[in-house]
Amino acid sequence: MSARILVVDDIEANVRLLKAKLEAEYYEVLTACDGPSGIAVAQTERPDMILLDVMMPGMDGFEVCKRLKADPITEHIPVVMVTALDGRRDRLTGLEAGADDFLNKPIDDVTLFARVRSLARLKQMIDELREREASGRRLGVIEGGGKLNRAGARIVIADDNERQAKRIADELAVEHRPVIESEPDKALMAVKARADLLIVNAASRGFDGLRLAAQARSEEGLRHMPILAIVDPDEKARAIKALELGVNDILARPVDPEELAARVKTLVRQKRYTDYLRNNLDLSMEAAVTDTLTGLHNRRYMTSQAGQLVKRAALGGEPVSALLVDIDFFKRINDTFGHDVGDEVLREFAVRLATNVRAIDLACRYGGEEFVVIMPDTQLKDALRIAERLRLHVSSTPFKAAGLSEPLTVTISVGVACTLGADDTTDALLKRADAAVYEAKAHGRNQVVSRAA
Repeated sequence: MSARILVVDDIEANVRLLKAKLEAEYYEVLTACDGPSGIAVAQTERPDMILLDVMMPGMDGFEVCKRLKADPITEHIPVVMVTALDGRRDRLTGLEAGADDFLNKPIDDVTLFARVRSLARLKQMIDELREREASGRRLGVIEGGGKLNRAGARIVIADDNERQAKRIADELAVEHRPVIESEPDKALMAVKARADLLIVNAASRGFDGLRLAAQARSEEGLRHMPILAIVDPDEKARAIKALELGVNDILARPVDPEELAARVKTLVRQKRYTDYLRNNLDLSMEAAVTDTLTGLHNRRYMTSQAGQLVKRAALGGEPVSALLVDIDFFKRINDTFGHDVGDEVLREFAVRLATNVRAIDLACRYGGEEFVVIMPDTQLKDALRIAERLRLHVSSTPFKAAGLSEPLTVTISVGVACTLGADDTTDALLKRADAAVYEAKAHGRNQVVSRAA
């Protein structure tokens, strides 16, 4: 996986060395010699990742990171801080500033590329979600969101070291909801129950922590859930393997409580942000295929789905029937009682329509007071029976609406048609159903009429 990486360092030799290493692995490298220019490049070039030196004159790396994470344009770009310091306080300061990880000088190549690959995967996923969410905003089906909550996360701690697990749980319980599982099967079950984070002891004696991480990552519903691995500081190869398996972050033993809290905060923030993007994406997809007033599918979705079904029938598959339903004298309802009452009638009719057709049938609002039901694997006689059942349900039970002293009697006219063979199309099917509706209206309304050809 390639990526565009911005290297920010005031020492030219460091920049050249990192640039050479990264370009040898086919990464595209951008450079900046100080904090302000690094921020400017990040804003204009939107790199996939930033390798940021801590000790720089003027504006140090901590301040640069804070500004990057405070800017909506750059807040989602992973930042790895590079430092010659190995102090605990510097790591905590960097994590609190929003850094996603740390690398110590001299930089180990294997560790560098493992971190780059891990964060590049995360950035690629976020970029895809952001792009699709932006499309939803442009279409007007997604509105602005509120502030993301970073507390109250559901955290599963998979660890057979009782004392260590309890220390971790006690530290995290201040803000989150941790649960300890000493057996991998139970831990996996707990994670499937909508956990926000899995913390796994990669040095567990009773089970293979990395195997558990790999199992979690391979589960369909858990592929994007963050995983934090606790590793022995001397087991570098195991730490690298954890990152290759898809673990999001690693923390060396003995576990520092403040560093643990800071890394968990970062992972939960990423999880809540990606959940927010996915939720918006789901809403935009639903809005794109749903009629907002009735909750039924809209005409655009029906047309695309019906086309596939009719094509399959034309190739020798089971027949497809269509009901075209028109609410009789609906304009009179709007003119007499107002559009609010008309909308209530449409919503109630949609409920009755949905409850009188099968789960496999595609019910949609075609436009105004017209509705269509596409019925796969359905002969004409069966479609007529269902249409008559719907007609009776609507006419026999008056519609109630707010502001009306008496319920409204509503009737419908229904046109029914079925596919005719190899040359049939969706347009032709719906035209036959439409012609049948006009015939029903011409003969007094409140009836079902079919058109065989």
